[in-house]
Amino acid sequence: MKNQRRAVGILASTVLASLTSSGPARSQTPKTTYPEMAPIEQYRIANREVEIALARSAAPPSISRDAEVLVLGRSGYETAVKGSNGFVCFVERSWAAGLEDPEFWNPKLRAPNCFNAAAARTELPQYLKRTEWVLAGATREQIIERTRAAVASHDFKVPEAGALSFMLSKDGYLSDDAAGPWLPHVMFFLPHGSAGDWGASKEGSPVIGRDGSTIETTILFVPVRSWSDGSPAPPPAQKHLM
Repeated sequence: MKNQRRAVGILASTVLASLTSSGPARSQTPKTTYPEMAPIEQYRIANREVEIALARSAAPPSISRDAEVLVLGRSGYETAVKGSNGFVCFVERSWAAGLEDPEFWNPKLRAPNCFNAAAARTELPQYLKRTEWVLAGATREQIIERTRAAVASHDFKVPEAGALSFMLSKDGYLSDDAAGPWLPHVMFFLPHGSAGDWGASKEGSPVIGRDGSTIETTILFVPVRSWSDGSPAPPPAQKHLM
């Protein structure tokens, strides 16, 4: 299973983790490849209010209405709405994917994500820094090397206990395979190497995830039953094998 970390993420995580390195199985149809970054305008959302609304759709209104909201600016993410509950909502772009993900530069990706306070403290800074590198013209190889250095120096922190995020938007585009939002899910961020402790991606397990490279956070994905607007979601596949 691949592609759920576009989730990001993060980062993705990160992040976006990643939000994308473990998700729906890829089909046998040849896929578009993205060997390099597209023109930056292809990653932007022209209307700021549209981006704010899309970011808020990551979590239920009871959470997102009081969250801080970030939008993509000229040199990085900027605060568009100040929050009061510790959550931070934003729309991840493709570089939230796993560092080796083939859709790392896919300009179509839009992954609404809403971090809780713990994730905002330890995961979000990594994604924001990666975004700054991207907008400054860094290649993927340079991003990998800078990430490795930041992990080694502890500038990038291990996930804080309780770090999680909501990805419940039905309006996102998480991968070319999903061609849309995939499934609503909650993501848990853990120190690298933790996936097996949670039974992630074992046959029949509701927890999906894998550890990825040593410089990336382990991210677990748990599909849930409804989108952020309360409407029912389709059931996940019965088997979660990688």
